[in-house]
Amino acid sequence: MSLPPAKLPLQDPLKPWKYFLFPSLRFSHALTMFMKCVLLFSTLASTSLVFYAFFSDNPRLFLCSECDPSNIRFKTNYQEITNDDVTNITHIQFGIGGSAKTWEERRRYIEIWWKPNITRGFIWLDEEPGNGGGTTWPDNSPPYKVSEDTSRFKYNCDYGSRSALRIARIVKESFELGMENVRWFVMGDDDTLFFPDNLVTVLSKYDYNEMYYIGGISESVEQDLIHSYSMGYGGGGFAISYPLAAELVRVLDGCIDRYASFYGSDQRIGGCMSEIGVPVTIEPGFHQVDIRGSPYGLLAAHPLAPLVSLHHLDYVQPLFPGMNRIDSVKHLVEAYRIDPSRTLQQSICYNLNSSWSISVSWGYTAQLYPSLITAKDLTTPLQTFLTWRTWSGEPFTFNTRIQTLDPCDRPLIYYFDSVNVVDNGTVTSYRRSAEEKKECDKDNYATVLPIQKLNISALFLHIDEWKKAPRRQCCEVMNSGGDDGVLQVRIRSCNQWESVTPL
Repeated sequence: MSLPPAKLPLQDPLKPWKYFLFPSLRFSHALTMFMKCVLLFSTLASTSLVFYAFFSDNPRLFLCSECDPSNIRFKTNYQEITNDDVTNITHIQFGIGGSAKTWEERRRYIEIWWKPNITRGFIWLDEEPGNGGGTTWPDNSPPYKVSEDTSRFKYNCDYGSRSALRIARIVKESFELGMENVRWFVMGDDDTLFFPDNLVTVLSKYDYNEMYYIGGISESVEQDLIHSYSMGYGGGGFAISYPLAAELVRVLDGCIDRYASFYGSDQRIGGCMSEIGVPVTIEPGFHQVDIRGSPYGLLAAHPLAPLVSLHHLDYVQPLFPGMNRIDSVKHLVEAYRIDPSRTLQQSICYNLNSSWSISVSWGYTAQLYPSLITAKDLTTPLQTFLTWRTWSGEPFTFNTRIQTLDPCDRPLIYYFDSVNVVDNGTVTSYRRSAEEKKECDKDNYATVLPIQKLNISALFLHIDEWKKAPRRQCCEVMNSGGDDGVLQVRIRSCNQWESVTPL
């Protein structure tokens, strides 16, 4: 017969303390309560450490280099600009690739569009300007920086230049400057002519919190075949959103070596974007201008999109006859500054009583045909140019129509002369080109030859129009030319059910 439990000898040394503190608890219950307390304390301590580490700037809290705040600086900087403000020019940081030896000549283009104390960014040179002799830097130029040494990187392209390595890293060096309130990094060349207001209009369509890579491809198929159809060409410029730039700079140096055989800087950036998994978003207003000859046909039938950039202007004929290249650019920009959104936007209309067709590229040119030409033909660029690499007649990445030598198959061409602001719009004047050496002697041409000038009236084109589904605006002929030889044309929004049909 066993003894009562109270009379059993004590086997557990903790039992006296358990009975003393919790006389009614069993040992198993006490152990369970103890473990619960330990778990609760551990949870609270871990949570506190996580919150402290997240909000602390102390790098010692991070155990890996990838987690060091200095390596993920974009997170803290980027939160400073996550607001509801509409994107404007101050949210863009330009990174312009240049050379100390060519800058004095190339600066003529950039100083046309650069706005000191408004546009932000730098021209990146290969060395100090003026051979390091303390040359006074012009006030109208962007401030400059000298790129880092790239001799450690591989470059295996036989027909290219190692400068492509330096220029490819401009986006990285720009990012690492840590400038505040940057939403977009825009890369370009020192001979790229940007139209900043339209650049802002285009970028405002996209969420800068997302990873975007925006630009255009070459006009010449041979260039796209050699380099790529899936990259933003650097001469026409391309834009990279802040989050994508943050990811790009993390992998860029490794990409440069992996794509050592590539020709250009933009091709390397495109290769890196492929590794990140972000495709280029094509915006047709970025123009590489990989053509030879006259850009007239391309600009007279511009895509239905804001004009963002022009490149290679030293390699094509001047935009306007009788002017040098720089004066031609300044003349186009004169119109652009009055109505940026409307610049180069095409409108077409007909004078059915006279069987005339009119095409207007606002701020640049007007064409007058003494016959009815379909809208499809009028919106197809006249081929006034050849391919970039081989100076061939084709192919291009868009359709073209033949520019014949027969004056009876060609339009009368008028070039932009002046612009005046009237109420809520403009009146632009276009004068007959003096370069036409031979006139057509057919009867229908006799009716249009007296027209020496076109006056085009239009309301300002508001940037909100680009947020809508794209539609080319209509125009109408207001008179027959009269005795003064001036044809009056009005550009306006198309009415409901209205189409441009030469009936």
